[in-house]
Amino acid sequence: MKEHVYLERVKDYLQQLQDNICADLEIADSHGKFIEDSWVRELGGGGRSRVMKNGAVIEQGGVNYSHVFGESMPASATAHRPELAGRSFNACGVSLVIHPHNPHIPTSHANVRFFIAEKPGEEPVWWFGGGFDLTPFYPYDEDIEHWHKTAEAACAPFGAEYYPEYKAWCDRYFYLPHRNETRGVGGLFFDDLNTNPAGELDFEHAFALMRSIGDHYAKAYVPIMERRKDTPSNEQQRQFQLYRRGRYVEFNLVYDRGTLFGLQTGGRTESILMSMPPLARWEYMYEAAEGSAEAQLQEYLRPREWIK
Repeated sequence: MKEHVYLERVKDYLQQLQDNICADLEIADSHGKFIEDSWVRELGGGGRSRVMKNGAVIEQGGVNYSHVFGESMPASATAHRPELAGRSFNACGVSLVIHPHNPHIPTSHANVRFFIAEKPGEEPVWWFGGGFDLTPFYPYDEDIEHWHKTAEAACAPFGAEYYPEYKAWCDRYFYLPHRNETRGVGGLFFDDLNTNPAGELDFEHAFALMRSIGDHYAKAYVPIMERRKDTPSNEQQRQFQLYRRGRYVEFNLVYDRGTLFGLQTGGRTESILMSMPPLARWEYMYEAAEGSAEAQLQEYLRPREWIK
């Protein structure tokens, strides 16, 4: 069956992507190393989790690869596609979150994934999803512009419509309704990708676009790490970083479909919650001083066009 040939090709790419991103981040950190932890899922599948703790630049980060399969799609995967309920599934992906020490370096997240949903007597349904997004604490316009220009470059060879569409989708997806703010300054988010711009089912086109987005993550993030890693910071800025990390936790535990999918499919909890920061804090009725850098962050937590 061609869909399972597709699956093997995607799995090969994703494992190589995990290798490549870990190597790029280790070079950028200069001290920390990723420790691999392989695991098996009782209900089918498994993966390899790689975590760096207490690097020179990265306080904690994880780059996970997984391939899981099962007899029934979970609710998190069928909520926006109810027609897939009751189908068996294969799902594979690479997901990563990097939490740096320095408050002037943003937290970053990336994910690329592939699904196949099957039912006897019906055609298999397959699609790609993923993207990457940036969450600064002390934003720098040049960093955000670089991030978005790299995102645009990842999409450009496949059609001019992809970057604005996926950028807007990212702004909508990474939004905290209870806080009335975006999680950060966005990037790319896409799902249900299985066609070309003409609307035709096209695995090669969709796979190539997903690969390009995965391959551009390190190009988008590493230059920001290198630019900000030696920026002086103080304890007050560290405490603000920890406070804002709390928003990251809120999104991941309340809204993130990937977290819900992992937990609902009986995935490995330690790997699923790898995205949590090593330290975070909450403060009742926090208010930043008027005119401060902390107060100015709110101006960035809303959709805007970042490429000048």
